[in-house]
Amino acid sequence: MRFESAGADAPIGVFDSGVGGLTVARAIRDQLPGESMIYVGDTARTPYGPRPIAEVRRFALEILDDLVHQGVKMLVIACNTASAAVLRDARERYDVPVVEVIGPTVRSAASITRNGRVGLIGTKGTIQSRAYDDLFAMRPDIALTSAACPRFVELVEAGETSGPVVHAAAEEYLAPLVAQGIDTLVLGCTHYPFLRGAIRQVVGPDVALVSSDIETAGEVYEVLTDRGLLRAPGAGEPELRYEATGADTAGFVELARRMLGIGIDSVDRVQTGAIRLPDSA
Repeated sequence: MRFESAGADAPIGVFDSGVGGLTVARAIRDQLPGESMIYVGDTARTPYGPRPIAEVRRFALEILDDLVHQGVKMLVIACNTASAAVLRDARERYDVPVVEVIGPTVRSAASITRNGRVGLIGTKGTIQSRAYDDLFAMRPDIALTSAACPRFVELVEAGETSGPVVHAAAEEYLAPLVAQGIDTLVLGCTHYPFLRGAIRQVVGPDVALVSSDIETAGEVYEVLTDRGLLRAPGAGEPELRYEATGADTAGFVELARRMLGIGIDSVDRVQTGAIRLPDSA
């Protein structure tokens, strides 16, 4: 199955399992304020981390298909678990360029580390996929230590980003990485920047934190520039549309406002599974 590409005036499509990808969406807006954007959070089925990879792949392709049918000019998979599950399929399936969060983050971490000891935290699905391990393997001078943090996404989606419960979880997950002497920590989930305060408190001031939002936005800029797909200056007010699959769209708006300072007027609820995929898709 192939879908046709769209022109420069078309929006960028950004997809995440929930609200975490709004960090990437905000970074894209900061770097490309003239671009239109459609953001979809699969809040009805979050978190993706504990789910089987095949199920994540099916969910992701449903939503990516829908974004392409809406006429986006680029797909941004702002979810580490989905990136690990579906990236190769997506780049073969669509004619529009596909940007994901893992590659840019790995390149940034590899350029920052001073002692070659890098830590990685992510969902169970991301860690088990070994997608980060495969990319870091191209740098034999870097030792990667990974830890799954299954409660982090649930805490963020519930709006709990500080306090004793969050700190206890951060201490449990991060203490073994600190004991390995890491000097760089990859936040391998777009939800994790919301917990930056607790993470910083545990790892200390000397460990560099690398998240995917700014690095991914930079890659979006480069790809659009290289392909001549940047929206022309003066093309009019960009359209920003937010969609969620879950029923609590008001909660989505509140989380975006409180944790990111993004003023969202409304969120459209969209149904999942509207596009059925053949078994071989």
